Amino acid sequence: MKLLRVGTAGAERPALLDQDGTTLRDLSGLATDIDGELLADASALARIRAAAVAGELPVLDAAGLRVGPPLARIGKVVCIGLNYHDHAAETGAVTPAEPVVFFKAADTVVGPHDTVLVPRRSRKTDWEVELAVVVGRTARYVEDDEDPLSYVAGYAVSHDVSEREFQIERGGTWDKGKNCETFNPLGPWLVTADEVADPQALSLRLWVNGELKQNGTTADQIFPVAEVVRYVSQFMTLYPGDVINTGTPAGVAMGRPEPKPYLRAGDVVELEIDGLGRQRQELKDA
Repeated sequence: MKLLRVGTAGAERPALLDQDGTTLRDLSGLATDIDGELLADASALARIRAAAVAGELPVLDAAGLRVGPPLARIGKVVCIGLNYHDHAAETGAVTPAEPVVFFKAADTVVGPHDTVLVPRRSRKTDWEVELAVVVGRTARYVEDDEDPLSYVAGYAVSHDVSEREFQIERGGTWDKGKNCETFNPLGPWLVTADEVADPQALSLRLWVNGELKQNGTTADQIFPVAEVVRYVSQFMTLYPGDVINTGTPAGVAMGRPEPKPYLRAGDVVELEIDGLGRQRQELKDA
């Protein structure tokens, strides 16, 4: 299923994208929202799936409807840095022996087509298309003989916007360059895990002002999705509705020759992942 949330910011309603890829269906009669509580409830998801198959869900008029983040009440956004061989190489970084883990605040998450704000005094705002993993059941100390993907409710497109000067040159941790407002567009859909046969066989692409900048595949991940889920669960408990951003392939501004083409107000970024939908953001000054 392709689950999404539509409406004005803060007042989104749950919806489902029909199998025809164009028709929106209203889920308000079956779910109050798309959140961790829903994703952890197998019977509720089964009812939604059955209603969708039977054609029982009311049609929503999509005209003029804003698409919000596909997930409400996110607990935490865990991010994995330097997780593609080609991205590590382009930035001159040593391939990490263990996943590099950092956080984004849940309030950085916005809709897939919402405005992204370039922070005040920013000189190095950068783009990063990423596969987001949405947790569907509590993962705590996942064992080696378990299937980590069984803890995954679904997947989404994530834009891990970053300010490289704040991140790298201002001291301390990466957090200052990762948590500026609007720095995590998510969606358009939460695609349930049953529709993603292999999370290591997805192509990711990103354009800036119509020019292709990133064109990668999750097959190039240093730590695949299953290992990331298992690894992170050794250090923190993952709850339904938590999100993991799993890293970006090569092609970011930071990895390009001088003068590096960092983002500015007026730029348009578009990004997509096979089967998970497409985003588009216009940038404005904060």
